[in-house]
Amino acid sequence: MTSIQLGLIDYVILAIYFVFVLGIGWALKRYMKTSTDFFLSGRSIPAWITGLAFISANLGAQEVIGMGASGAKYGIATSHFYWVGAIPAMVFVGIFMMPFYYGSRARSVPEYLKLRFDEKTRGFNAISFATMTVFSSGVSMYAMGLLLGTLLGWGFNFSVMVSAFIVLIYIFLGGLTSAIYNEVLQFFLIVLGFLPLVFLGLKDAGGWAGLQQRLAMMATAQGYAPGTWTESWRFMTTPAANPMGVEWFGMVMGLGFVLSFGYWCTDFLVVQRAMAANSMSAARRTPLIAALPKMFFPFLVILPGMIAIALTYHSGVSGFALPKKMDGTFNYDLAIPMMLGHYFPSGMLGLGLTALMASFMSGMAGNVTAFNTVWTYDIYQSYIRPGRSDQHYLWMGRMATIFGIAISLAAAYVAAKFNNIMDLLQLVFAFVNAPLFATFLLGMFWRRATGHGAFSGLLLGTGAAALHHGLTTPLGSATLIKGGWLGTVLHSYPSEMAQNFWTAIFAWTICFLVTILISLATRQNRPDEELKGLVYSLTPRSKEGNLPWHKRPAMLGLLVLGMTLLLNIIFW
Repeated sequence: MTSIQLGLIDYVILAIYFVFVLGIGWALKRYMKTSTDFFLSGRSIPAWITGLAFISANLGAQEVIGMGASGAKYGIATSHFYWVGAIPAMVFVGIFMMPFYYGSRARSVPEYLKLRFDEKTRGFNAISFATMTVFSSGVSMYAMGLLLGTLLGWGFNFSVMVSAFIVLIYIFLGGLTSAIYNEVLQFFLIVLGFLPLVFLGLKDAGGWAGLQQRLAMMATAQGYAPGTWTESWRFMTTPAANPMGVEWFGMVMGLGFVLSFGYWCTDFLVVQRAMAANSMSAARRTPLIAALPKMFFPFLVILPGMIAIALTYHSGVSGFALPKKMDGTFNYDLAIPMMLGHYFPSGMLGLGLTALMASFMSGMAGNVTAFNTVWTYDIYQSYIRPGRSDQHYLWMGRMATIFGIAISLAAAYVAAKFNNIMDLLQLVFAFVNAPLFATFLLGMFWRRATGHGAFSGLLLGTGAAALHHGLTTPLGSATLIKGGWLGTVLHSYPSEMAQNFWTAIFAWTICFLVTILISLATRQNRPDEELKGLVYSLTPRSKEGNLPWHKRPAMLGLLVLGMTLLLNIIFW
């Protein structure tokens, strides 16, 4: 696809968006008087805003481009990232884990680990998490460069510089508050920009029935059963029966438990939004409010990818076709950008392009605000310059925003090695979040867990992820970045995603077992009094019986789980 020409109205829409985004940062600058204001918004944001920010912080390039690409590559099975790999964990973090995060008054997830375990556990997680946020932010930059290069013909280097500069300015000025309010704006932009794309694409494909028929023909041509791309569970009996190459156990354990709970329950990127809420009740409702729109996002971001690959195999009808990379595989990451260019006329194209830019900046901003908080509180203040004034740490937070974005630029070029950025992100999560979830699970619900056990578990769990990745590869992939870098390949998985799921399973299992064994062999050096608010059995329960049902976390959680179960049954 060659670059397209935007009309005057498209440029006006883009300009209004950029001015508005930067204006929010400038307007909030005068309220950033302390480090708490900059990093945690002074804990003053209402629940509905933190709820939308909670989902929007995750609604970056990995959601829009990555899920669209996965929809094309794997079909409706990608919905498992929502209905199995997100919603149950979001309910769990809201009901069970937010009381610990918010009640402990910890300023970050690593700081909670220090309060619960010890300094070395906090330090290890702070470094690994900072590395992960840099990679995630780099993925968003890569996606932005891909988008602007595809639609406008801009150079990749210039495109990532533009996106980095805009995010840098509004976070530098307004901190987390600026990021949160921009994320709410970006949420509505994404919905408004993508709904027309789904309707136009479905109309071109002959509606849902027509799309099923086209995908059935494509699946048959590739040696799969006709319903493989449109039925989510039916073909999970064996890895060979579906394009994702995952059986039901790998899906439920690897994604539904380890990666899902590891991300939503321990990733400071999303937890930070809930910690900015104005009360404990609001903090607990934040992920539950986010879960309601989250469960319907497959229809907004996965469906366009499915339409794109279906039309590609029948390009004589629509004239739409995905391009291929040098290695002959489809460039799935271009599914949604190319559909925007194909379907949207001037005016609508400006809105769609703005929605995409909003999603990328949302993802970048979320990672950068999490990075500058963890760097300042958990690394700089703890190990480099302790005991300085609050204004000094506020200054360092702004400096961390600058060099965090600079490092992310390098990570953008690593993302270019994958034909589906979701594969790269899940690999990073398998290394960092999978073992961390095991640590949190034992720390919050087993008071006998010790600091030595937690640190050893994290270290060896991460090592297990590295060992598994170094000895395995996806089928037909080159070694090094995608695995096999230890020189010997013991096993080849049908896809990158299958390798990621099993990497996460090994990392979580080793961390869980090692933490238990080392904890039993070492002494718990913290009395129960110090563990109140940090361990479930020692923490007083919140009394919310006087609240209306829609403000009770347990009732909201049951409603969300019931709706998610229904969606799984419908698309079984």
